[in-house]
Amino acid sequence: MPGIDPVEAAAVVFGELPGFPYVPELPARGVGADLLGRSAALLVDLAVEVVPSGYRVAGRPGHEHRRGRDLLQWDLDAVQEARENTGAPSVLKAQIAGPWTLGAGIELARGHRVLTDRGALRDFTESLLDGLTRHVAELTARTGAPVVVQLDEPSLPAVLAGNLPTPSGYGNVPAVPEPEVRELLTTTVERVGAITGQPVIVHCCARRPPFALFRAAGAGAIAFDIGALSGASAELLDEIGEAWDSGISLFLGLVPAVAPAIAPSLKDVAAPALKLVDRLGFNRSILAEQAVPTPACGLAGATNEWMRRALALSRDLGKGFVEPPENW
Repeated sequence: MPGIDPVEAAAVVFGELPGFPYVPELPARGVGADLLGRSAALLVDLAVEVVPSGYRVAGRPGHEHRRGRDLLQWDLDAVQEARENTGAPSVLKAQIAGPWTLGAGIELARGHRVLTDRGALRDFTESLLDGLTRHVAELTARTGAPVVVQLDEPSLPAVLAGNLPTPSGYGNVPAVPEPEVRELLTTTVERVGAITGQPVIVHCCARRPPFALFRAAGAGAIAFDIGALSGASAELLDEIGEAWDSGISLFLGLVPAVAPAIAPSLKDVAAPALKLVDRLGFNRSILAEQAVPTPACGLAGATNEWMRRALALSRDLGKGFVEPPENW
């Protein structure tokens, strides 16, 4: 979300999306407010600090780590206030970095990425899950709503392809074999599901998300930018179709993340979803049963006006999936 005021952001989210609000993220606040900083703030018995290259594991909690935790607490206060003003939602979504994105984005003491040390990666994942248990319990206590967790894995395609640079910048971290990636992600999805009692969403807005891997890992839903499918291979489309056919829901990133030059109509925004369904050979009713329309990939770069419009479009698209207008 754009801006730096968590109270305003939570009020907008609960107002525009009363059926399925989420805990807003406001990265414009700086260190500790981005995806990695917020996830690191949940770590138990592990801490991070900020160095010129980014986040690095620290011997003990310092200013940056405490700041991340403070920001997260302020966000929870804002969510609780929004809930008190609008009533308890039927479900609330919270987002954290998945294990591979967390391991790719945080450095060990010597500057290497956490994921290069599999023991350290397991320790970080366990610590994150311990913190998530507390986080979900607090969210439920504050809002009275069950919590659905979304694992954000934007770095996963680079992990699989070996495209992450080494500290020197002259080479790349070796690709992690898919079975190893799947094993840790499966364990994480199972643990998160046990914590929440709800299906787990796995989100990846990079090009060519690994749909088959996410399905094999037990994801209950896969979130992605539908624009990333431009020129998609038949194999990738088959993976999407298999995911839908297996009962997985798709969170379709349909609404532009920033205001387009020409304001789109609801039909314009819905068109890629309708095209995808038709191309895969499904009945369009699957959009009502197994699809959730969303912004393409985060609204942090949007104006406040477009942010509100994007959320309203997402909500109205959801209604349109259930009761399609005649001109669709």
